[in-house]
Amino acid sequence: MISESAVTISRMLESLPEQLKDQVVEHVREYIADLKDEMLWSSSFAKSQDKLADAARQVRKEIKEGKAAPLDVDTL
Repeated sequence: MISESAVTISRMLESLPEQLKDQVVEHVREYIADLKDEMLWSSSFAKSQDKLADAARQVRKEIKEGKAAPLDVDTL
């Protein structure tokens, strides 16, 4: 079953000339692809929070123990 939102978009597209319909569809396609990428990134980031917190604790410990050195971008 088609959602009410999809029906609304379809009706809006029907009122446009063919050339503009194609442009709108392409913009929507790109927008949806961006949304999917953002959802994937958000999901991946949420799953990595514990690992990031552990890494931060380890870095703080190494700094406190004098095992860490400032990052020198010239030596990368």
